Amino acid sequence: MMSSAPPPEPPAGAGAGDDDMESLPLAAASDYASVASTFDPLLSSASASVASPRSPPARAAYTLSATSSSSFVDPPSYADATGAGAGSSSPRSASASPRFARAAASEYALLAVSDPETEAEPAATSLVPGSAPTYVSYLVTSVRRGDPAQRRHAVRRRFRDFVTLADRLAEAFRGHFVPPRPDKNTVESQVMQKDEFVAQRRAALERYLWRLAEHPAIGPSDELRVFLQAEGKMPLPGSTDVASRMLDGAARLPRQLIAGEEAVAAPQDVVQPAKGGRDLLRIFKELKQSVVTDWGGVKPPLVEEDREFLEKKEKLQEWEQQLTASSQQAEALVKAQQDMGETMGALGLAFVRLTKLETEEAMYDSQRIRAADSRRVATAAVKASRACRDLNAQTVKYLDTLHGHLSIMLSVHTAFSDRASALLTVQTLMSDLASLQSRIEKLEAASSKIFGGDRARIRKVEELRETIRATEDAKFCALREYERIKENNRSELQRLDRERKEDFLVMLKGFVASQAAYAEKIVDGWETVAEETSGYSRGTNNMPSYMD
Repeated sequence: MMSSAPPPEPPAGAGAGDDDMESLPLAAASDYASVASTFDPLLSSASASVASPRSPPARAAYTLSATSSSSFVDPPSYADATGAGAGSSSPRSASASPRFARAAASEYALLAVSDPETEAEPAATSLVPGSAPTYVSYLVTSVRRGDPAQRRHAVRRRFRDFVTLADRLAEAFRGHFVPPRPDKNTVESQVMQKDEFVAQRRAALERYLWRLAEHPAIGPSDELRVFLQAEGKMPLPGSTDVASRMLDGAARLPRQLIAGEEAVAAPQDVVQPAKGGRDLLRIFKELKQSVVTDWGGVKPPLVEEDREFLEKKEKLQEWEQQLTASSQQAEALVKAQQDMGETMGALGLAFVRLTKLETEEAMYDSQRIRAADSRRVATAAVKASRACRDLNAQTVKYLDTLHGHLSIMLSVHTAFSDRASALLTVQTLMSDLASLQSRIEKLEAASSKIFGGDRARIRKVEELRETIRATEDAKFCALREYERIKENNRSELQRLDRERKEDFLVMLKGFVASQAAYAEKIVDGWETVAEETSGYSRGTNNMPSYMD
């Protein structure tokens, strides 16, 4: 499986520990590589330089990672791979990456999640000593780009705090494509080794914060700033569980139905979806409105008339289907390249052993010549295996853009759901107004038949008129919220189109460049072996005398 979407090329000071998340977890040194390196000094790897954590060096946008000192697998730049960089000595800067540009334009120069620590739950009690519930907290470090003092804020946050942040952002930025937070992954936490799971979650949380910082509306928001800078416990209100909200709503429902308490949603409540559960009467009303509209065939008082939005929504659904298929094929390609590299390495190891055997038992020059030729094939096979492994890492790095945009579709669906929910709220309130007006007309007609009027009916009419005024206020707020969400959808769709074009252009260029560069390197290696063993192709009549 390909890794999850990588974070942007981090600005100076950003986490370098996540660079390993951009490639598959391939073995750093397989047995065939180690055997070959002891047999042939050409295959010995250079010692890797240790980069300073949180301060990665700038990388070229299309420069492939080097894993060996051999010139055969020295990764070329994009310009070299396409033949356009003859005579050029400087590769393209990492700042050419659109993800890097968006991160550089964000409010934060540094965002890092590090130093996971296991802590005990506060006031936790357990009958078994030493078995108190624990959780893992992470050190979240941030530096604002506009801060003249470049103050470094460091706070500890647990995963529950990230969940609270995501819930708060979902409420405050309805209609926006809010980046989805990492999943809880309860099953994986039980199956995987704890250290491995914590490391993966740490990297996922850091990428999540970078995506939030890159968002033009969420990046400068107070919600994100408070999360990154406020000391102590997460100050944002925690989300109450569904069961508690439903119990509160059930307790209020009799008073709403019998005493008429809070029968009309307050203006500050209608700007949030009804699915929270605290107002069951509103949920039932909107459910009734939805059933009447969808199944009853009754045209609602307000419908979605934005043709451009409906067309884009349909195209995005088709785009998601094609993106899913492309993502699956990308994973199949990664698996095939990995298998190719492992098979080529096994072939090289087999020839290494064969060469060693013939060298030890050689009694004639022809045996030594065959051993030398086998050694050339073994060397080329091992180098080709390393090239396949490096190529696979680059394939994951570039094609992971498919996974990244596929995850964005979750945010798109949520934003469209916010729009539909806001429209349903407006429709329900407009239907309530029509129903209330109809009741007033009936009461006035019945009261007019009584001489002097019916005081009870007149009093009821006045109560209904007061309810209408409150409903009108709620409808005005709901309609304004609906228009705000529509505008957010419009701006976010424009941003998505622009970023998709930029990201896919870089993905295709980088993918093609890496495929061409490594294919050329592999071909060059085998062509060298073919030239060195060209005597075999001239037939037995033209074989050199030493082969007789």
